[in-house]
Amino acid sequence: MADKCHLCLLGLIFLSSLLTGLSGVDDAHVFISSGENVRLSCNNALHDCTSTTWIYNRFSHSETVELIRLGIKKKNTESYERLSLGSDCSLNIKNITKEDYGFYICQQYVNDQQQGTDARVYLHVLHVSSSSSSSSQTEFSAGRSVTLFCQLYSYAGVSCDDWIRSTGIDLFWVNQAGVKLTRSDSRYQISAPDHCISSLTTTLLNEDHNREWRCEVTHRDQVKTSATYTVRYSDPAETEVNRTAASVFRVIVIIVEFAVFAAPTVILLQIICDRRAGRKDSQH
Repeated sequence: MADKCHLCLLGLIFLSSLLTGLSGVDDAHVFISSGENVRLSCNNALHDCTSTTWIYNRFSHSETVELIRLGIKKKNTESYERLSLGSDCSLNIKNITKEDYGFYICQQYVNDQQQGTDARVYLHVLHVSSSSSSSSQTEFSAGRSVTLFCQLYSYAGVSCDDWIRSTGIDLFWVNQAGVKLTRSDSRYQISAPDHCISSLTTTLLNEDHNREWRCEVTHRDQVKTSATYTVRYSDPAETEVNRTAASVFRVIVIIVEFAVFAAPTVILLQIICDRRAGRKDSQH
């Protein structure tokens, strides 16, 4: 029962912080797209960072992970190589991944006693992928159908639908001119099974080569972050050259393998022949 109350309290804190404008003295909401670098501010820092500790939760019921302890990075974390502590005790994370979303807390400790209150930061990560690859760029060809997925990963204190509907946050696709794509456009099939997920399916045209497909997150009509997916067509001539080169390489490998295995056999036969010839000479 106590655990359920704790989860409810976290959810209410999360939702209330969003309702008050996505930022406050103690709470901050940072939106970032995967692949970028981010800086999470610590607004309760003391005169230096030797008292600073950063902890992290991905889910409301997940185990708390200690990232920074008294100004020193913890080595047993997955993101160790990508973390650094700023001169103002902010937490810097390089090359953000969708797994980095969650609830970050900056705390200050002196002589094992916490000083002041927590500085809380909610990190929301926007990620775009295709049905054929998780990369932000892959090869396609005109006439082929492609489905792109855009998802906002957020701390699971409350359901995605609840806090998006309550705070005026919107997630959608835009064209190259920045105009929102709608389901009324017959070229696109846009589906949103969840307010934090949107998929776009279309048949590629010749002019879509090197095109960036963009997904945006807005709060009260202000863009918070965006993520793109680049469609690049493969060059038929280049593909044929690559195939020819691969065939030649395979032939060379076969010849080398044959030579490696055949050479000892030839040498052995030569030795046998030489010995037989030597025996015949000795008999005469």
